[in-house]
Amino acid sequence: MKTKKAHLDLQQYGMFVALIAIFLIFNVATGGNNATPVNMNNLVMQNGYVVILATGMLLCVLTGNIDLGVGSIVAVTGAVAAILVVDKGASIPVAFLVALLIGLASGAFVGFFVAYIGIPPFVVTLATMLMGRGLTYTLLQAQTKGPLPENFNKIGAGFLPKIGANLDILCLVVAAAATVLLVFSELNDIRTKKKYGFETIPVWQSAVKVIVIAAIIWFFFIKLAQYNGIPMILVLMFVIVAIYHFITSKTVAGRQIYALGGNAKAARLSGINTKRVFFWVYTNMGFLAAVAGIVLAARNASATPKAGDGFEMDAIASCYIGGAAAAGGVGTIIGAVVGAFIMGILNNGMSLMGWSTDIQKIVKGLVLLGAVTFDIVSNRRKGN
Repeated sequence: MKTKKAHLDLQQYGMFVALIAIFLIFNVATGGNNATPVNMNNLVMQNGYVVILATGMLLCVLTGNIDLGVGSIVAVTGAVAAILVVDKGASIPVAFLVALLIGLASGAFVGFFVAYIGIPPFVVTLATMLMGRGLTYTLLQAQTKGPLPENFNKIGAGFLPKIGANLDILCLVVAAAATVLLVFSELNDIRTKKKYGFETIPVWQSAVKVIVIAAIIWFFFIKLAQYNGIPMILVLMFVIVAIYHFITSKTVAGRQIYALGGNAKAARLSGINTKRVFFWVYTNMGFLAAVAGIVLAARNASATPKAGDGFEMDAIASCYIGGAAAAGGVGTIIGAVVGAFIMGILNNGMSLMGWSTDIQKIVKGLVLLGAVTFDIVSNRRKGN
């Protein structure tokens, strides 16, 4: 069977083009300050919680809904962990476990009302946002709880052991391994498509794609190698993203989420237990919000009543900017991660330029509106 030739889907890779373009624009505007090793490290540290939240939020968005309560759950779980360690003398593993259990319980609370009572997710998560914020202020008595122990802070502000004096060898090894995996993955994808007679893109387009992505990988890790090496939060982000990418792309549970978002009625008629899908999606969101809460408290070395304020908006925006459809059923974990870093680069670049937070919110709002508008207009054209 002769293999058909396809063209590279520019819309699919538009988010990567946008990521590079925005970074280069701020690189010129800030005189290269956004590309320094210190700032590249800051990008990872500052956006770790956004990536974690966006990973869970994507599953909600795929069902055609969102979760407005994640910012408050971040605050509550971070506050509980800090109180247990600082005031109660609990061990760090126990504090982390309790915080994660609270996150699971809050997610199950939302999932129950959404899946089995039938209350719209917007209403339920709006309620949890208000309750969670009030509970945080009550627990902390409107005061900051800290400082937290050094071992607690490592997960949000620590680094893997550095190998080498001026340049971290471990970063270079990771970059090399990632490049090899990238090439292998691309070749395997081409081989699989040819085997089953699917369309494949020209070799030169595949080569350009691999070279561009590899260049980004090497640039990023060389910058980290020039600073303190690989942050602990980067390792945690990688593990979470890898797990959820596998779930959404390779498992029955992942396909059920896409089916539910694409057409809920058809999903039910095909035998999918949509109530169970809703329940586990929101329970999972609560768990990842707790992980983000621990990371944030660790990075700040304290828990504050205002922690997590507006985080839900960053997570939702990351999903839509990363290519998720507003109606549900379309989107990828990698896209949400890229969207999170686009938001992070915007925040970081505007801060380096001295723009006020008010102006930053306007810009982020315009970017979000533009991303959703582009998605809707593109789908309409495809439909026509």
